[in-house]
Amino acid sequence: MTSDLEKNRALAAWLEYQLKLTRERIRELAAQEDQQLRARQRARAEQAWALQPGRSAAISLLHRGGCTLYKGSHNGYLDRHQALLALAEPGVEPCQICRPQTGLTAPDGPPRDGQPDDDGFTPA
Repeated sequence: MTSDLEKNRALAAWLEYQLKLTRERIRELAAQEDQQLRARQRARAEQAWALQPGRSAAISLLHRGGCTLYKGSHNGYLDRHQALLALAEPGVEPCQICRPQTGLTAPDGPPRDGQPDDDGFTPA
């Protein structure tokens, strides 16, 4: 016959085993959440634009949000309308690597001359 002490030791060992499994599962879930968060952030960056200001008289560059050449804060992204306005400014050019202007055309092709885009912006 097994004593109460032995039963409680066996129970404690089993509970410790269950706790170890639970902690491992928590680590796995946390890693999955972190990975999903990074994927969402990358996806958001790819759908946005970023303006890298030029120094003194240098030209400012417009990048896609995920461009590896962009050397600014990855928190202040521009939407499509803001990117179009930025490109219309003198002294702002598109990055020649990520080519952000390709994502700025209207979904059914280039905008009609003098007619507003879907967002109300009238091209020059």
